[in-house]
Order: sequence, then structure tokens, then C-alpha cells
Amino acid sequence: MTGLPPLPAPASLGDSVLAALANLPDPTGTDVTERFEDGLGRAFGRRHAVAVSSGTTALHAALSAVGVGPGDEVLLPALTVIMSAQPVVQLGAQPVFVDSDPETLDLDYADAAAKVTSRTRAIVPVHLWGRMGDPAHLRAFAAEHGLLVVEDAAQAAGTTRAGIPAGAVGAAGCFSTKDGKILWSGEGGFVLCDDPDVAAHLRAVRAHWLTPPPGGRPQEKLGLAGRMPELSAALAHANLARLPALLERRRAQTARLLDALAPARGLVPLRPGPEESWNHYAPLLRIDLPHPRAFAEHLAATGVPSSTGSFRLVPCDTRPMFTTGRAPCPGTARILDRTLAIVLTERDDEQVLDRYAATITREAAAWRP
Repeated sequence: MTGLPPLPAPASLGDSVLAALANLPDPTGTDVTERFEDGLGRAFGRRHAVAVSSGTTALHAALSAVGVGPGDEVLLPALTVIMSAQPVVQLGAQPVFVDSDPETLDLDYADAAAKVTSRTRAIVPVHLWGRMGDPAHLRAFAAEHGLLVVEDAAQAAGTTRAGIPAGAVGAAGCFSTKDGKILWSGEGGFVLCDDPDVAAHLRAVRAHWLTPPPGGRPQEKLGLAGRMPELSAALAHANLARLPALLERRRAQTARLLDALAPARGLVPLRPGPEESWNHYAPLLRIDLPHPRAFAEHLAATGVPSSTGSFRLVPCDTRPMFTTGRAPCPGTARILDRTLAIVLTERDDEQVLDRYAATITREAAAWRP
């Protein structure tokens, strides 16, 4: 079993924060944020990058920028978290949850087509666990039904499929830089786009519409308190410089853990899809054991964190605030009930990973619910 590449040196993180602190307090300071945005544009290959306060803010601003509003419907997978759907509701639109294919984790496009109505304006694919669906299929579906695509790529920085980076499929790609993401800054997020009008709207809405798009007037519309603080931008900018090394480390962490779990009873690794270069945000295994969700919860109690075991992730369409009388999404329930998505951070070294592997292997062998 090969060792991990070294953790990229974090010295520049402190230097970046000290440089940002030297300019505080400055209520109008944006120098560090602008440098981060310039770096994002180069790193991700899109014309515009707009830094914001969170991934949720990124989705809210992006959906607003493409025109989603009261009376609209927005398709999004039930295979997601509340934070993906919250901005839709806050904009006065209706989230319509779509099932996912248990074999591929991609959207169930037959279910999506059945749920399109005359009010459907956009579709929000969610690249949960860093996994990315087929971009050609998504674009074709959106074009057929006249829908805008706004990606929730919060966990997918560094993933590509068929040569297309996550966040570059549609009108806007939304990312989170909250702690735990591969590209992190404590709290924060950003939106990538190519359309200058969308970018201008994003910059206006993140700051109470104080700087309106060309031809507009300040504060003629309501916006958000959604700017990325300069200190967060300093962390994010320093981490962006070491993003290739952070991605290499996460892929190596996942490979080491999955290799160690190869002999484990009732656990089958989930592999990337065709032409998918996955960032390996979370090691993924199908649980072929009795009561698989209970097994994930049991592992969490023994110190192995996971999406379902630690955070009790369930299909979003079953959350009380979203239940509408529609039939539930059975494929999504099957995915979540049977998937062990292990939570990692860049600081998890060989000792931590080997402890996770030993615990999972031992508990799987003994599992008799």
C-alpha cells in the first residue's frame, strides 16, 4: 500500500491572512477578494468568477442572475442537501425534486421529463460527493425543454467529465469553500460564469445592489449581505495556489482507504463514470449488508464519519418543508440507504485512514443487526 503525498505546506495561509489583516478595518476593501477571483478564472477556465459568503449564497445569487423568481419551478435532484433547495424557495420559486439512477448516481432523466411543466425555468444538477453526471445528456435535456442550467458544484472542485470541468456545463457553476471542502476558506463560496451580464448581476446581488449592473441605479433592487470577507478570501486564495496538490492528496487518501477495504465483507467501491475524472471528495462504497443505513450509523458511533451515519442525509423531497404530496424518489432513497460516503479532510494521514479501514472491516465482519 503506497503512502500519501505530503500535506502541501500551509505557510502561505498565515502570510495571506496577515496581509489581509494589515488592511483592516476597511468596509470597502476588496483587493484580496479580487485577486482570488482573478485566480479562480484562470484555474477554472471561465471568464468571470464572483466570490460570495457561502455556497448557499452562490446558488441564490446565480439563480437570481439567470432570472428565477416567483411562480417559477426549478428541477433539482432529491439526492442533495437542504442548502441546495433553500435558495429556490427564498426566491419565491418551487423546487421540484427529481430521482437519481442508483447505478450511475446521475439524474433520472425520464423522471425529470415527466416533471417539466410550462413553469419550469431551470435545472440544478448537484454533484454530490464530487461525482459529476454526463454533461452532454444534461445539456441536451436542458436544450430540449428550454431550461437554464445552474450547477451546484459545492463538493466538485477539480472534477471533470468528458473534458468539461464541474461548474462549466451551464449558465453558472456554484461552489462552496466551507471547511471540509477540498478548496476551503472557513466559510465562503464562488460562482463561475461566462456571461458578463450574469456576472454583473452576481456582483450587485451579493452586496445589497450597491454596485448595480451597467445602466442600473444603486439599491433599486434588494440584494444580499453576501460578500466574501477579505480574511476568508486570503485563505481561499492561498489554498487555490495549492489546489492541485490538495486534489492529489485527496485522490491518494481515497485510493488508500478503498484498497484497504477491498477484503471487507459486504462493501463494494463505487467507481467513476465513463470519462469522469473524479476529485474523490468522499470515498464511496455500496453497503451490501442487512440494514445498511443502520450500519453507517453504527460506524459513525465508532468514529468513522459519513454522510448518512454522521449527518443523517435523507432524500431532500422527504424533508418536512418540501413534502408536497408528490410520490417519493425511490432511486434516491436506495442510493442513500446503501451508500457509505466517508468524510475526509486533508489532515487525515495514513494512521487515520488505516484506523478507519480496520474499524470498518472489523465491524462489517461482525455486523448482525
